[in-house]
Amino acid sequence: MRIGELAQRTGVSERSLRYYEKQGLLTADRTMGGHRHFPDGAVDRVIRIQELFAAGMHSKKIAKVLPCMRDADGGPSEIATPRLVSDLADERDRIDRMITDLIRSRDVLDEVIDAASGRDGATAIDGDDRQTRARRESSHAARGGRSWPDRSPTTAD
Repeated sequence: MRIGELAQRTGVSERSLRYYEKQGLLTADRTMGGHRHFPDGAVDRVIRIQELFAAGMHSKKIAKVLPCMRDADGGPSEIATPRLVSDLADERDRIDRMITDLIRSRDVLDEVIDAASGRDGATAIDGDDRQTRARRESSHAARGGRSWPDRSPTTAD
């Protein structure tokens, strides 16, 4: 398929697809006229690249990871190294920390919304349920009852 069709099928711009090719993330054959021709499997590969970018990985790491991902038969790639597995575990841990930080930020925002709307925190905002309230209260207690993350002033403040 040509680059325009790949872009349409994946929702990724042609410019991004050319970037992926330049970075070695995606390969294309060339026609006699010099046009790119991608195999059908390029759709899945582009989606996988997008998922890895969304996970916060940079193109150099993605270039190392892609060849080591599961082969078409579902088995692990033979070129996956213990070092790569360790690096990927570190990436997963980084994402887990980001998720924790985002949840904490959302909890703080919930408290601000409750305070700004005159709610005492016992009344749920639209769409809240008992689990959400319990999670907020648990998170609040875990922070020692503080509403804002503990940030000690530095000399630069």
